Amino acid sequence: MYLKHFGLREFPFSITPDTAFAFGSRSHQRALNVLLVAQRHGEGFIKVVGEVGTGKTLLCRRFLSCLPPGTVTAYVPNPSMKPRGLLLTLAHELRLPVSPRASEFEIRTRIEQAMIEHCRAGRPVVICLDEAQTIPLPSLEILRLLSNLETEKSKLMQLVLFGQPELDRKLAKESVRQLRQRIGFSYRMRAMTEVEVAAYLEHRMRIAGHQGTRMFAPQAAAALHLASEGVPRLLNIMANKALMVAFGRGLPQVSVHEAWLAARDTEDARNAHLFALPSWAGTGVMAAARALA
Repeated sequence: MYLKHFGLREFPFSITPDTAFAFGSRSHQRALNVLLVAQRHGEGFIKVVGEVGTGKTLLCRRFLSCLPPGTVTAYVPNPSMKPRGLLLTLAHELRLPVSPRASEFEIRTRIEQAMIEHCRAGRPVVICLDEAQTIPLPSLEILRLLSNLETEKSKLMQLVLFGQPELDRKLAKESVRQLRQRIGFSYRMRAMTEVEVAAYLEHRMRIAGHQGTRMFAPQAAAALHLASEGVPRLLNIMANKALMVAFGRGLPQVSVHEAWLAARDTEDARNAHLFALPSWAGTGVMAAARALA
């Protein structure tokens, strides 16, 4: 495709979370700092909430990679399971020898024993649950019961919930108020600003191998920010399409025209009423578009 044309080693805007491409936007960096501080304080429950596509999974991977040596970790990408299934998954992630036929009580007991053993050996345990808004209420209660394990100084395990805003609505229910009150640290992820979007685009191009001049013209970056509203996943999809259009036309840079075409071709693009602008749309039209948005 366009790799050779733009002097790239790999595709810069894949939607797969890749820590090699991580960009330290203000929101993303603050979220990581909150997680690391909370982990050092030994909090039982930690919560990170963000809209779809704001980079929660990438944040989770960065967090896990930053933990101190000797930390025991478990990552559950899809925790939408009944209590026994969730316990079995946790046991598997923690590399515990548990029979698939074991009862819920037996699995929970084995996990608790392992937590005590890790604590005695000085090994902290961190469990990350992605897409936490999908966890059924009975399974949330099981997590709360597991979090009861503690010494006089700290919890024996830390549970980090990464979820969409629906997670907050679920935790607002009266039946899970005990768990909600145990959340020591929380953070809400925000979308990127226009300035951050421009820096993000060039950052990913450099990581992918681009060594030339600025690939996305300022008006193009502004258009992509407007169309994505700073949401990284949408931005990646549209930036990739814009590069494809520029390549197809033999252009060395993405202009506002290619950015608009990419936005118009993306189903979830925001401010869609602005994308019918004429193909010669330029700086003045972009300024008017931002004023209307």
